[in-house]
Amino acid sequence: MKKYRLFSSESVTEGHPDKVCDLIADRVLDAALEGDPKSRVAVEVCASTGFVMIFGEMTTKSDIDIEGIARDTLRYIGYTAESGIDPDACEIVVRMDRQSPDISMGVTRSLEARYGDGEDVGNKLGAGDQGMMFGYADSETEELMPLPISLAHRLSRRLTEVRKSGLLGYLRPDGKVQVTVAYDGAVPHHIDTVVISSQHDETVGLETIQDDLKREVAEHVIDKSLLTADTKYLINPSGRFVLGGPAGDSGVTGRKIIVDTYGGMIPHGGGAFSGKDPTKVDRSASYYARYVCKNMVAAGAADKLELQVAYAIGRAHPVSVCVNSFGTGKKSDEELLGIIEKVFDFRPHSIIHELGLSSPIYSASTNYGHFGKNGLPWEKTDKAAEIKKYLA
Repeated sequence: MKKYRLFSSESVTEGHPDKVCDLIADRVLDAALEGDPKSRVAVEVCASTGFVMIFGEMTTKSDIDIEGIARDTLRYIGYTAESGIDPDACEIVVRMDRQSPDISMGVTRSLEARYGDGEDVGNKLGAGDQGMMFGYADSETEELMPLPISLAHRLSRRLTEVRKSGLLGYLRPDGKVQVTVAYDGAVPHHIDTVVISSQHDETVGLETIQDDLKREVAEHVIDKSLLTADTKYLINPSGRFVLGGPAGDSGVTGRKIIVDTYGGMIPHGGGAFSGKDPTKVDRSASYYARYVCKNMVAAGAADKLELQVAYAIGRAHPVSVCVNSFGTGKKSDEELLGIIEKVFDFRPHSIIHELGLSSPIYSASTNYGHFGKNGLPWEKTDKAAEIKKYLA
């Protein structure tokens, strides 16, 4: 029997406790940026039974009803007193302070601007923290994302669609999925296992849930060519999932960093995204690294491309940029890096300006992956034509 390499990725719905917290944080961020594009925001959220706490640092001219945003977000997701948390009656605690003046100093005027070339507008901002960020793109899917995470996000989004549309009205907001893809060498061959766990009304039976989710979620999303007679379906394998949301498990911002990125296909620098304004390079530089990789793959520079970029707090230029094409590049990795350095500018001010990251766009990125979705500025491939000139 032929041996395949198995690789799994997971995704979660917007009602998952951690994602509840992420969405509240990003909606607070958007509200700040809407009134003040120069807002400095680092919002954290935690949630438990009947309780939400919003805390962190914020310097903004915007007048924001943070508690109101949190309650509206819980309603948008679909939570009620019976399903996980009551948007109207839950306790909400807000503890926000201003951004540290020490951090603000290094961000507002970079090391280069203070001691070197202050005339170059690209040197205006320093990185909001140190750290290393990764970007990635490959040709496995139309959106240039790895197939396991792409399918996982499509399944979790579908799980929410059938709930909100009323098609499977007994479902509740909390849920998660996992997809295992069998690879023949570097090429996806078939789906080995699909795992779906969805919160549900206590009156519905397990057999009904399993039949409905296989038909309306798994088979609706996954191309038949990827399914085999041996594909395994594990649907609500615990047997019961009635208690969910913050009542079933606590939630915290930034705890789904692999779900948010590439499903574990490449390394992760460790930084989370939600609740952070774009001066925080663990968010903006990760978006830019994806933008670079997607344009390079779209241009035909490589079939797979991984990029690492690292920063020092207060410094505009990255301390390192590293490329790995996994042997699929049209040119050597050194030559590909040379092309990237000609086409792209990794300084925070340039990233924010080029991708329009001072706009209130972040709550659109929170759920079902920050990468691979249409409409997000880091997903455009407007640099591909320029890159092709260097490949000729």
